[in-house]
Amino acid sequence: MEKTAFTIAGNSIPVGQETKLTLELPKLYSTPTYLPIRVISGKKSGPTVFICAAIHGDELNGIEIIRRLRKLKVLRKLRGRIILIPIVNIYGTMTLSRYLPDRRDLNRSFPGTPKGSLASRIANTFFQEIVRQCDFGIDLHTGALHKTNLPQIRTDINDSYTLKLAKAFEAPVIVHSQLRDGSLRAVAQEHNVPTLLYEAGEALRFDEKSIRIGLKGIINVLRENEMLPKKLHKEDIPKKKKKTPIITKSSRWVRSTRSGIVRTLKGLGDTVKKGEIIGYVDDLLEDSYFEMIAPFGGIIIGKSQIPLVQEGDAVFHIAKFNNLEVAENKIEYFSEGLMDECDYMEFYDEEIIE
Repeated sequence: MEKTAFTIAGNSIPVGQETKLTLELPKLYSTPTYLPIRVISGKKSGPTVFICAAIHGDELNGIEIIRRLRKLKVLRKLRGRIILIPIVNIYGTMTLSRYLPDRRDLNRSFPGTPKGSLASRIANTFFQEIVRQCDFGIDLHTGALHKTNLPQIRTDINDSYTLKLAKAFEAPVIVHSQLRDGSLRAVAQEHNVPTLLYEAGEALRFDEKSIRIGLKGIINVLRENEMLPKKLHKEDIPKKKKKTPIITKSSRWVRSTRSGIVRTLKGLGDTVKKGEIIGYVDDLLEDSYFEMIAPFGGIIIGKSQIPLVQEGDAVFHIAKFNNLEVAENKIEYFSEGLMDECDYMEFYDEEIIE
């Protein structure tokens, strides 16, 4: 819960205000580099949560989600505080790169050390100054370069608290995800800072649907933790039926066993049956082709965007789900009126009460 005294890098954070500050990072050669931070503190006590994006510098959706979140008037009713870090890997974003200048992956460098590599030093600063002071966090990601993801939450579904938050987020899919050594989520969890990971869209692109689901999801999670009020002034607003995400315990990338031109038959959110043909790989110079087969039934939650493939390239990411009829109905339910539903945020933002 909220601490009586709260500082970041020696900066005292006042209650009931929005505070802009920067955290000094190692120079990029001779150029000073700073991490931009916004802290929004409520007038009443409550949890402290960090919301960060662009740990991978080319993953941009989260930057826009945080920009829109910061402008919502509903945050005037905030209990506790939120720490907004729209660009963690400031070096990578400046060069539109996933990685740091030393080619290391920042999301495999936590908790870091103050005397290690560039990645390790940045990870240490971010983890010590921000993450360790929080009660929980939300880490915003997209697919890797030339791959796109269906909006999804990745978490440990065996942890009742994070599963509750994952359901509240209301992304279409919750994927059980093992903790990876050196990742922010793994190290935060080890230090009792439960963290949700939101994956949606692709690198170097804004995806409006992914952005709106992410923004609405963050508000849902803050409300679930009683950091924002749940009631509206207007009694005539139709009660929204809560959406139950699809929960899957396992997923797998289907890789091409040949090189050539890929023709995909299935897209994001499509259900597939075991043994179903989901794409073809055509030889560039011959008339031969190779069938790509679904290894099990499930939902496509990730997909390559490149029509050319090399042998071994990952093309389809399938989340295993046995009851395909239920899965298909749920995905359709999530898709129906999604953009209109996310627009209710503006009205909600005006009509919120204590």
